[in-house]
Amino acid sequence: MTQPELIDIIATPERLPSLRPADQGRIIRQARHAALLGSLDARIETGSVNDELADHLLGARILAGFFDTQMKWETRCLERVLVSLEGPVLLLKGAAYKVLDLGLARGRLASDVDLLLPRDQLDAAEALLIGAGWQPMKEDEYEQHYYREWMHELPPLRHGERGTFVDLHHNILPPTSRFMVDAGKLLQHASPIPDSVLYTLSPVDTVLHRSAHLFVDGDMDNRLRELVDLHGLLSLYSKEEDFRHSLLPRASELGLTTPLYYAIYFCHNLLLWEVPAGWLEKLEGTTGLGAAFTRVLMESQLRSSDPSGCTWRQRISGWLLFLRSHWLRMPPWMLARHLFRQAWRRGGLKTGV
Repeated sequence: MTQPELIDIIATPERLPSLRPADQGRIIRQARHAALLGSLDARIETGSVNDELADHLLGARILAGFFDTQMKWETRCLERVLVSLEGPVLLLKGAAYKVLDLGLARGRLASDVDLLLPRDQLDAAEALLIGAGWQPMKEDEYEQHYYREWMHELPPLRHGERGTFVDLHHNILPPTSRFMVDAGKLLQHASPIPDSVLYTLSPVDTVLHRSAHLFVDGDMDNRLRELVDLHGLLSLYSKEEDFRHSLLPRASELGLTTPLYYAIYFCHNLLLWEVPAGWLEKLEGTTGLGAAFTRVLMESQLRSSDPSGCTWRQRISGWLLFLRSHWLRMPPWMLARHLFRQAWRRGGLKTGV
């Protein structure tokens, strides 16, 4: 019988208490490595687990509670610092889920805060944060240039006392990406957070952002956790009729139908989410000829969550997806220049040979 993997237990968490102790231990290691043990705890009835498993889940619950408190405190601090900005400031990803108290935030670990705001407000926001104790993490001149000219965010900032991180974004994908997104359209549809000066992306744009981050911009790090986030968002918002009618047209409007296809495909096939009728068929028609091969690579990585190592197939698929993410991120001439510069800086190229 094939051993269950973490992704199988995330899809059917009720199986975990009945597994053999050795399999339970392996799943716990995988979940901790993937930062998903707290999320797994939130999916399991506590009365159904044995003492050893219960101890592991309790530890994850306590840790998640600490991160919840830290995240809410950091958000309040940021509200006070950035309240004078003219443009809307949007919370993204884990911080938004925590503040909105979404179900998928239960047990989720999140220590850094991602913010989206108009590009012409970035310098003012950065100055306010530095004045309040956050410090730049990228001092190198080339790194500063790379972030400010080519990326969709500024170099990360770290608080000098608390050690927390803030990323200031002006878009959800780099401006050089093959999937170019009009950030103004995202800001126009922003949703205000109750009792706060901050905003979040609309539900539809939240799903599209997470899809783009995992299947376009990322190199598949934290891959399974991001898919679990997508599953939670789709499960929550697809109950709303307006969301079901708006998601596919909005994906087409923003040019994100391909990453949305992968998001829905894997949420359905790996996490057993029930897709509304016709969605996959409509989205599949927007993908290119290499979609089937890309799915194979991505599935290999999404199933890879064992900290003890990965197979040669998973190493190759990870390397190919890393190349794919860079290929999608910038045009060939810029990519070649960037990789050459990085190799030079890291000592990969030597002069005088």
